[in-house]
Amino acid sequence: MIVGGASRIILTGALAGAIAGCAAPPRAAHQDAGSALSQGDYRETGHPAEPGQRDGILRVSAAADTGTLDLHSISHGNAQWLGRLIFDNLVYLDDKGLPTPWLAQSWDVSPDGRTYTFHLRKGVTFSDGAPFDAEAVRLNLEHMRDPATKSPLAAAYIAPYESGRVIDRYTFEATLRAPYAPFLNVLAQSWLAMISPKQIREAPKTIASNPIGSGPFVVESYRRQQGIRLVRRAHYDWAPDFIGHAGPAYVARIDVDFVPEGLVRYTALASGQYDLTMDAPPQNAAAIRADSSLVLDNRVRTGITSRAVNFNVDRAPFDDIRVRQALAFGVGRTGIAKANGFGEFRTKTDFLASNTADYDAGAAGLLRQDITHAGRLLDEAGWTGRDAEGYRTKAGQRLGADILVTESGTLSSVIVALQADARAVGFDFRIVQLTLPMLTKRRMANDYQALAGGVWHTNTPDALYINYQGGEVASKKRIGQNVSRLRDPQIDAWLEDARESQDPAERRRLYALAQRRLVWLAPGIPLYENHTITAHRRAVHGILYDTSHNTPVLTGAWVEGRT
Repeated sequence: MIVGGASRIILTGALAGAIAGCAAPPRAAHQDAGSALSQGDYRETGHPAEPGQRDGILRVSAAADTGTLDLHSISHGNAQWLGRLIFDNLVYLDDKGLPTPWLAQSWDVSPDGRTYTFHLRKGVTFSDGAPFDAEAVRLNLEHMRDPATKSPLAAAYIAPYESGRVIDRYTFEATLRAPYAPFLNVLAQSWLAMISPKQIREAPKTIASNPIGSGPFVVESYRRQQGIRLVRRAHYDWAPDFIGHAGPAYVARIDVDFVPEGLVRYTALASGQYDLTMDAPPQNAAAIRADSSLVLDNRVRTGITSRAVNFNVDRAPFDDIRVRQALAFGVGRTGIAKANGFGEFRTKTDFLASNTADYDAGAAGLLRQDITHAGRLLDEAGWTGRDAEGYRTKAGQRLGADILVTESGTLSSVIVALQADARAVGFDFRIVQLTLPMLTKRRMANDYQALAGGVWHTNTPDALYINYQGGEVASKKRIGQNVSRLRDPQIDAWLEDARESQDPAERRRLYALAQRRLVWLAPGIPLYENHTITAHRRAVHGILYDTSHNTPVLTGAWVEGRT
């Protein structure tokens, strides 16, 4: 695998200068691709302007089921907003991304950054009557990392957690193997919510279908692939102060239906069948904005941006950095973003969302489309011949690779567009469609050249560690998220040091170095920001947006005229 050596690669001046250090001039944090989004902090929330009307039913549609309601055992995006309905967390993030009290009223951190002592809120109960206390925290952390939970996410987020100790009923001490700067941030995410200790001890298998939390709603019924019915907890009174709502939720019930078809979600919202859709289709965004009875909200999620493809840098031809860079320069992001986002998506040429803490604007814009430069890189790599179909060749071999995708129905237009753009520079991307189990098996066995891209949302720049640190490569012992199989000693060192640093300025410097080097290493092709687009009827009030996930919080939501 080629991971360095400037003598091997001819870079554009901007790219070479940015990778050399952190002295490159800053660029705009957002690249405008015709998106209707306004500039600003997309994590910003709004507080209800007046007390809401009580009772009534809030009717919600969502595109997909999570498959389980045990949030410790999944990485599904719907866990983000579902978690705020059923569960509570130890901490919450304020509008500046700083941890603030929730179930933990306060905490102390040891000088070496390895010991966290949480002082817990008293009087909190789970919906089965079990009390929230230090033992509940201990059991939840153990459940997250228990192999039987098969956690693809929560366990990874608390991997540095070594042991926990109950000091007294409302004081819990967590000891880490090494300092871990994102610890409080990740504890604020819905995947790390608190589940009833009684359920964890006595009936852990029931968590998937009938979870018991301490949140503002209780699961009345859950029908997989159909919907969830939630009812209000009458005595809930411990929402985080930051969301600006005290006491029980306003609405008596929330009905969630899973509606896979985007057009159906839109028409059902417009007709009044639903009050809110968690997944507004971007192709209908203009129509929603034009409808005076509807409100559209388009927000960017923190974490790793949406990628067209992840290259396996262990396998030819992507073990050659010049081939990876050539494809990254060859992609027409603006066209793909417009075709798929209908003006709602912001293009990206770097790997970290621009509203993530410690985002480095100097990494942006360095991989803008440049077909001529892509051709020079492939020439240098020795792919100078052409076959009858126009694809590049070397020693009689065509330049190309299989890209594995898993979808039902038609192939993603992103992959088809990627295939066309790759052909324009002489690269043959062959689309191979597999079932999810088959793709997972090949991924774990390192039997692939490239995987269709995706996103990775988290509320900390430690997303870079989860996706690109060498120890996060999948193996027989763990489901790692480093699907590019990148093992770069310099990246690894910077990300490890950033995790352990207690100096914010030093963390920013380290993350900036890692972001710029990632652009140069090109382990994948970034396309656009990871957007969450929701829509609701104007009669719905009090919808807030969570600062960890940028998804709706419905504790203070209510429907005008509905009782």
